[in-house]
Amino acid sequence: MSKVTIYTTPSCVYCKMTKEFFKENNVQYEEKDVSQDAAARDEMIAKSNQMGVPVIDVDGQLTVGFDKERLSQLLNIK
Repeated sequence: MSKVTIYTTPSCVYCKMTKEFFKENNVQYEEKDVSQDAAARDEMIAKSNQMGVPVIDVDGQLTVGFDKERLSQLLNIK
């Protein structure tokens, strides 16, 4: 199983869509709320060089925003 981390904020619509996609496909993930966790925010910025959410890390491969096609590919979801 892939190691999946999603950097989010509570008001982010695309974060909610990504988490719903994960739920529908039984993807286990760790969520980091960058609005509350400064260390997670710094980690996200260091990895992605930007401040928009969601940032999704699948085994070291980053996706910025909800890109269903790319996430399906990275997670081997048909």
